[in-house]
Order: sequence, then C-alpha cells, then structure tokens
Amino acid sequence: MKRLIILAGVATGVVAPAQAQRVQVTPYIEASQVVAADLNGGDVLTYSTVGAGIDAAVHSRRVEVQVSYRYEHRFDYQNRLNNDHTHSGLATVKAAVAPGFTIEAGGIATRTRSDIRGDLQTSNVGNFSNSAQVFSGYVGPNLATHLGPMFVNGAYRFGYTKVEAPGTTGVAAGQPRLDYYDDSTVHVATASVGVKSGTVLPVGITASGSYTRENAGQLDQRFEGKWGRGDVVLPVLRGLALAGGVGYEQIKITQRDALLDTGGQPVLDGAGRFRTDPNSPRRIAYNLEGVFWDAGVIWKPSRRTFFEARVGRRYGSMSYTGSLSYQAGPGSGIQIGVYDTVQTFGQQLNGQLSTLPTSLASTTDPFGNQFSGCVYGTTGAATGGCMTGILASATTSAYRGRGVTGVAVAGRGGTRIGIGGGWAKRDFIAPAGGSGFTTNGTSDTTIYGQIFASTNVGPNGSLQGSVIGSYYDSDLAGSDGIYGWGANAAYTHRFGRLGATLSTGIFGFERDGESSASAQALLGLRYGF
Repeated sequence: MKRLIILAGVATGVVAPAQAQRVQVTPYIEASQVVAADLNGGDVLTYSTVGAGIDAAVHSRRVEVQVSYRYEHRFDYQNRLNNDHTHSGLATVKAAVAPGFTIEAGGIATRTRSDIRGDLQTSNVGNFSNSAQVFSGYVGPNLATHLGPMFVNGAYRFGYTKVEAPGTTGVAAGQPRLDYYDDSTVHVATASVGVKSGTVLPVGITASGSYTRENAGQLDQRFEGKWGRGDVVLPVLRGLALAGGVGYEQIKITQRDALLDTGGQPVLDGAGRFRTDPNSPRRIAYNLEGVFWDAGVIWKPSRRTFFEARVGRRYGSMSYTGSLSYQAGPGSGIQIGVYDTVQTFGQQLNGQLSTLPTSLASTTDPFGNQFSGCVYGTTGAATGGCMTGILASATTSAYRGRGVTGVAVAGRGGTRIGIGGGWAKRDFIAPAGGSGFTTNGTSDTTIYGQIFASTNVGPNGSLQGSVIGSYYDSDLAGSDGIYGWGANAAYTHRFGRLGATLSTGIFGFERDGESSASAQALLGLRYGF
C-alpha cells in the first residue's frame, strides 16, 4: 500500500508544472453487504465491508497518470473470516522530463496463489485459501534520442516485490513443503545504439546490452544476468524485412540451504517460511555462459500493423519469440506476444507491470478480480496485458518461462469489450544438491482466458460483466490439474456523488475427486468526494 501511495504522490508532484489538460481525482468511501453460499452443501457466509480508495487519471502533454486503489476491511457476524482486510490497486505513471527523456513508474496490489498444487481462489469473497497478498512496484528513467543518424536508447528500472505469507493452501498432508516467497529487489539496465536501414547503409544495424541483478529475501537468493548482442535488419520488400542477431550472455543464480531440524525437516520462521542455514555454502542453481542467436521476419505493412517472429537457440535449446499488434481503430486493437526468458517471479511481475499502458478501462468488480487477471487499455494502440500466468503461484525458485499471451479490446461510445488469454509454462531452476526437497527439473503449466464487457445504461447507469476460466497443472508430487471458472455481473446507478452497486456471481474450481462452487451477491454504496 505504501508504494501505491508513493506513486500517487509522485504523480501529483509532476502534474503541477505540466499544466495538465485533463485531471480527474475521486477519493471515495464505501460500505457493502456480502452473501456467499456454498453450493456443495456448505454454509451461507454473510459479512459487511467498509472500504476507502481513490481513482485518479491525469493526461497532459507531458504527464500521463492512472491510479486506482482500494482498501477493504471486513466485519463478520459469525467470526469465521480468516482474512479481515484486502488491498487492491494499480498505478501507472509516465512523465516527460525533457525531449527524449521520461520517468516511468508503476505499482500493483493484488492476490496470488501460494502453492501451485493447492486450491484455486477465483473470487476474493469469503475466506481465502492458498491465496496471499502481493505488492509490486517499479520506477526508472528512459532515454530515446539521436546522435546524427544514430538512435540511442537507454533505460534503468528498480523494482520491489513483496508477498505476504498465506494461510491454508489445500495441499494434502504428507506432501513435501514448498517455501513461501518473501520479497526481492531487482535492478535492470538496458542500452542500445544503431542506425535504421537506408540511413547510412542499406541494412539496419543495432548493438544492445542488458544487465539484471536481483536479491531475494528467501535463502539469500541472488540472480545476475548480462548479455550483449548485435542485430541486422535487411529490407526485402515494401514493409517486409529479414532480421537476425547473435549475442553472448552470462546468467548465474545462487542460494543457500534451508536450515534443517534433527528430523531432516526445514526449520520455519514465524511466517512459515524456510530459515536460511548460516553455515551453508552458496549453492549454484544455474550457471549459463555462451553464444545465442535468432533469425526471423519483420512485417509492417502500415502504421497500424506490426508483426515479428524469430526462431533461434538460447538457454541450451531452441527458442521461439514474436509479437503481433493491430490497431483496428482509436479504441480497438489486438496485441499478442510470444516470450522465452530465464527469470523469477519478482522480475516477471515487475516486467509485465512496466508494459501496461497509462490509460486503462475502469471496471466495477466488487469480487476483486480486476487486477489478478487481464487488464484492458482504452486505445487500440495499447490494449493492456494479463497477470494470470504470473500469479499462478508466487514461486521462490527461478525458472525458464515460455508462453503466449494476447489481449484484444473494442470500444464504441459507452460500450467496451475486452478479451484476454494465454498459455504459460515454467521450468523451475534450483540447486540439485544441498539439503531438503528441491523443485529443480519440475515444471507447471497455466492456460487461461477472460472476457469483459461494459456498457452505459441511460445517463446514470452502467452494466458490467466478466467470465473467467483457467487450468493449472504441475508435475510436482501430489499435484492434480485444477480447473477454475467464474462469472459475475454488476449494475451501478449514480445519484450524484452517491453510487449504488448490485452484483452477483458464481465461482468455483474442480480437480480429481474434488469440486467447489459458490454463489455470491453484493449490495454496496459508494460516496465520491
């Protein structure tokens, strides 16, 4: 929460000198009554909530800011709630300090699964199982300028991620215990210089490099990666070019052992995390050094369409990457990305957060899913992104992450539609030696999809709805594939500064021999200042 408040403060500080053209800041308080009925023969849970938050948007020639944050406290009549408060928010900031020089920042507060083998929480109503609060934020400068015919780009990003310890996870007794993610700091610096084709030479040439350093709180983990590469782009037809590159990289990931008791089990701290053995040597989880390459095509038939696909060899095997973007209109477009990287939970969450646009569709989701799944932009040039594959679980191990993610939006008048989905696979990297259970060589897979729609109903009403579906699977012992699903609809009517929302939904999950489903309803009042 502190990081979201800091980002909001930064945004307020840079807005004033920029003479913002559009500023909308709405702090609010709200109260709701919630009912959740277990459709598998369980009880009906009823409780009240009191919340406070802020919605802010600033768009000017030099500054773009969007902040949405909400804190909720819960009051249960039967004293059966094991989570009495939640934080939910997203902030994106971009400020032009000088020509070609910007400062960007962002933050998110949402929930993540704790153990990939455990239960699946598709709604934030009622008691949370296998769910933990996560906070992540970043800030850093970006440079994009020219020196004669050469372009010069540079960026630095500092990021921080914190995950609170979960309660119950739903993992069967007797299974190996996994460590709980704590926090991490990450530094990422990138630079590139080159010339476009046709300026100095018939081909375009780029030299680029990157350095990443991350320190994680659990087991004294360290991640250090650096690479440099050269790329050539050869135009062959109008809007079509061949591209290829070769580079050299070094990645080293290390950590210490968990402290074990006399029975050979990990010693836990007060939050249930593994304690570090101070006498353990530093174990190498990953040590890669060598050449990588890729080649492919770039197709850009117009300013609205861009496509790139590459195939090569990296991380010891074949690698496939690519992207597609198409802007059908001012408020409609599609973006698809294919990625292949070695990284960590904190790095991936920070990185995805930094790609989100500064103008996002406003959603009314009192069940709390708006920032844990796909978020949608309001323009066809910046459609948004999905967090689902990252938040599959807050794993402490590094991993090779591969996947496909896509977001499409369409908007006309007061109606907006968003579709998002993807596939993600994580191959975990951890020390093979040392003490205790290791995730090295294991993997998990996530498949997800989401549909969102909203429309105005008269001058003072709005109707929104969403449908979500997901599948998680892991080859860890004791893990079965689990399906998650849900749907909700909400109607909001505004009476001046006062707004009333009625929302209903049904959510659940299924896995081998077990299913869970609940129907939920909420009636809330919000007063905006």
